[in-house]
Amino acid sequence: MSFRAINQKYLEPGSQILMVLGIVALCQPWNMLLHAYGLTIILVGLIGFNITSKIAPEEQAGTGHGADARNPGAQH
Repeated sequence: MSFRAINQKYLEPGSQILMVLGIVALCQPWNMLLHAYGLTIILVGLIGFNITSKIAPEEQAGTGHGADARNPGAQH
């Protein structure tokens, strides 16, 4: 499994989940420690998502095209 496949399968969704957990931590009323670090958790997830979303997915086997196969006019 290549790094691009790991990124697409685990890292990008993981950073999205981290952002949602940060929002939950910020809004919950029971644990002051989670509330104090809620914004930090959101920011770590946001930075992680910004990095992982810039990595292009693996090219599909046999076609020679990556994600731009659906939208040939896309520019990066």
